[in-house]
This record gives sequence, structure tokens and C-alpha cells, in this order.
Amino acid sequence: MGMYKRIREIWKRPKENLGGLWKERLIAWRKENVIEKIEKPTRLDRARNLGYKAKQGYVLVRVKIKRGGRKRPKTAKGRKPKKAGSVKFSPGKSLKWIAEERTARKFSNLEVLNSYYVAEDGIHKWYEVIMVDPHHPVIKKDRKINWICEGRRRVFRGKTSAGRKSRGMRGKGKGFEKARPSVRKR
Repeated sequence: MGMYKRIREIWKRPKENLGGLWKERLIAWRKENVIEKIEKPTRLDRARNLGYKAKQGYVLVRVKIKRGGRKRPKTAKGRKPKKAGSVKFSPGKSLKWIAEERTARKFSNLEVLNSYYVAEDGIHKWYEVIMVDPHHPVIKKDRKINWICEGRRRVFRGKTSAGRKSRGMRGKGKGFEKARPSVRKR
């Protein structure tokens, strides 16, 4: 079994396979800031699979997000409480996409390439976001990634993997025929 396959197997059941290290990590991550810049990926196999390279111009960020749906703000004037729809209201975005957007707002000079799940507890979920500096000379020279230098703010336009999934543009499952834009447009 190769190294990357071994890492992938460990991350299928991290609580059982990592044991005490898993608890220690969660305790440390809870005390950290909501958006924390990190040196190395926690899940090397997943990061490499999504386009991360250990070279200049790539930045990794761990983001903490509150789990669950969101409460809609209460209306000011009088209305029937049942019609307010303040509970069981879910946003049209996944938590992963929200994490990517928050990171993009914090690091406005970087572009979001992709992100992946790292951990969760009863209150929070953690994602690691791979970001790229489009103005870095190393990125501009690399033919495999320099396409990211052309566009701007792709995460806010739903161009990342999480954004495309929330927009119903990934895969060929049920209801995909009705997704917009049409299959020919893509």
C-alpha cells in the first residue's frame, strides 16, 4: 500500500485510527481563530488531489464554521409567527462554500482553488481551503495553474467545486437535465 492510499484509509475513520491525536487536535483547533493560516495540509492526499503543490504561491487556511442550519432574522412588524419561517431555514449554500467565501473575504488578494473537510465536533466543522496567489511569478509561469490569474473572485460566482455542487452543476444525477445553464452551454 502506497503512502497516499494509507493516508486515505486512515481518514475514512479518523476517530478510531488517530485515537488520542484526534482529540488533541480538536481541543487545539477550538482555541484557534476562526480563520487560521497553516503551513502544511492536515490531509496531504486530499490536498494533492485537489491541486495543492508544496511551492510558492500556494496558501493553506483552516476555517471553523458553526454546524447546522441558520436562523432567519426576526421581522420587525407584526406577522403570524408560523409564517415567519425563522427555524428550519437552510441557506442555499453548503457549509463548505460558506467557509470558502469567508476565507476569500479575509485574504482578498488570493483566489480560492478548492477546499476539503478536515474534522467536526458537536458545534463546529473545520475545512481546509487551498488558496493561490494569482500575482506570484511562480504561479504565472506554471502552465497548469496560471489559468487562475485571468479570472477574479471565482468563489463568489460559484465556480469552485462546492459552489458548482450547490448550483446543481456537478454530475449527471436526477434533475440534472433541468439545471442551468443547459448541458450545451457548459
